[in-house]
Amino acid sequence: MLMKSIAAGLAGSALLVTVAFAQNPTTTDKAPSAAATTTATTSASGDWRASKVVGLKVYNDANESVGSINELLMDKSGNIKLVVLGVGGFLGMGEHLVAVPFDKVKFSTEPVSYSGTASNTRPPGSPPSSTTTGAATNTAPAAPAPSTSKWYPDHAVFNATKDELKNMPEFKYSE
Repeated sequence: MLMKSIAAGLAGSALLVTVAFAQNPTTTDKAPSAAATTTATTSASGDWRASKVVGLKVYNDANESVGSINELLMDKSGNIKLVVLGVGGFLGMGEHLVAVPFDKVKFSTEPVSYSGTASNTRPPGSPPSSTTTGAATNTAPAAPAPSTSKWYPDHAVFNATKDELKNMPEFKYSE
């Protein structure tokens, strides 16, 4: 009985597959289909996803963390005009939002580099490393590998200190 059920199932599947292959396409024009046009535009090398740019850490020219990107504002033609930066705060509480021109923000695909000697450097704001044999070793961690993803940069750079950004007029969304 089990063998008859399996054979009937296989025969029914074979009939459904042949019906699907026997169908003819309904379009006969020579213009490329929407699927073909979409395929050509989805292979945009060098472009970044906006969803990945929002949330990027922002550093100044001295490699000090000054905030993160909260929003990208664009005009009606789709050109990005302003970048809303979140400065200070903790988990979004007490964060000061400022809007800066998009062309003043630079993006980098390379990881943030820290200056100083190899034996006495660490990223700004990072806790000191553990002590060994009574002497403090205050070395920077190994730099992360560059992002191999072509879909988003590693970080953004805006040349201002955190205090300068906090003193800028606060950005508020209009109702």
